[in-house]
Amino acid sequence: MSTLQKTDADYENVRKQFFDLASQGDEAISLMLELARESEHPRAFEVLGMLIKQNAEICEKILKLHKRKKDQDKEDRPALTHKGDTNNVFIGSTAELQKMLRQENVIDATVELPDE
Repeated sequence: MSTLQKTDADYENVRKQFFDLASQGDEAISLMLELARESEHPRAFEVLGMLIKQNAEICEKILKLHKRKKDQDKEDRPALTHKGDTNNVFIGSTAELQKMLRQENVIDATVELPDE
């Protein structure tokens, strides 16, 4: 297994764990919200607030993980070898363009009409 494959596998594993934690956090928030409403105890609301904060931090970690993976993939891509001009404009006749491209003689496309 190559280093790139190991990195991708680790990324997928960590990503899955973060999503599992977020899902479990959502369930815990739902249960704690129900408990806090029923008991109306200040400590229950405090714990609920901490659960919400922790779940938000997990979401931030997921976003940071995506950014790191994107940056890593950018580094792994080979750099472009040609960084030349892209939008060049040729001003001239078709014949002159053909000559320039083929480095041949200009093809005379004019038609001369016989004198009447």
